Amino acid sequence: MSALNLNLPTLSSSLVKSGNTTTATTTAQQCYIHPVVLFSILDHYLRHNDNQVRVIGTLLGVRSDDGRVTEIRNCFSVPHFETDDVIEMDIDHHRLMASLHKRASSREQVIGWYATGKSLSNHAAIVQNFYSHEAAPFNAVHLVVDTDMTNGQLGIQCLQGSPVGIDTNSKNCLFLPLPYELQYPDAELTALQAAADSAESSDGLSLLVSDMEQLEKSIVEMRAMLERVSTYVRRVCAGEAKANNVVGKYLMDMLAYVPKVDVDQFSGLFQTHLQDILMVAYLNNLARAQLNIADRLQRIV
Repeated sequence: MSALNLNLPTLSSSLVKSGNTTTATTTAQQCYIHPVVLFSILDHYLRHNDNQVRVIGTLLGVRSDDGRVTEIRNCFSVPHFETDDVIEMDIDHHRLMASLHKRASSREQVIGWYATGKSLSNHAAIVQNFYSHEAAPFNAVHLVVDTDMTNGQLGIQCLQGSPVGIDTNSKNCLFLPLPYELQYPDAELTALQAAADSAESSDGLSLLVSDMEQLEKSIVEMRAMLERVSTYVRRVCAGEAKANNVVGKYLMDMLAYVPKVDVDQFSGLFQTHLQDILMVAYLNNLARAQLNIADRLQRIV
């Protein structure tokens, strides 16, 4: 029996039969992926050999105490050889790299594995069985990245495998979809915005802007989003557009986070914050000028 990929709801736990004993493994309910993981996978794929159809590697990250929430933070490549009938992995390389990453970040652990391609490979169940032992007692997460850019976009499938059948054959595996979200830390979000700006420019370059220019850009983007939301709300209230319960819930949650401040008080707070930013920029320029003067005086003496 080969691997199956079914679009079924995620399970909270699965039973794994090993010999005469049956144990429960906790399966994830939500997965968060850092953008650096996708960039590492793409870099690995761009460096693959011509005789390789796909590349595979190990996913690293952290889990919640109950294992229901998984955060994929890092990954590394694993050399392998694959044909239609056989797959060979460098397990020693995997365990060496996992131990080195463990030294650098003690919290990160083996989460699962990734592979490139449009769909699951013929040997996905065998590889899943190996990583299930590496990620025990939790279930391994399988990330499939469509590097062929089918439909003009980078397709991502986040799956988790569960054994099926009454025997212990490693090929008996059922892959279920796992909900995922891309998580953008502040540092990575700034780099992604710079990369997006370079893609839109004609020369492929992206210049780093000052704090004031970044503030102006953020205000313009926020104003455009507010106008778009206001237009949608007016159309719904006028009966020109159909109401969406999901969008309405998001708007209610967003408004709940906004403090109730009148216009005059908000204007005063904004002006105070803006003056603080200008003061910090002035002190920064003043300190830089003093250092330049001191350096020149030192050279003269």
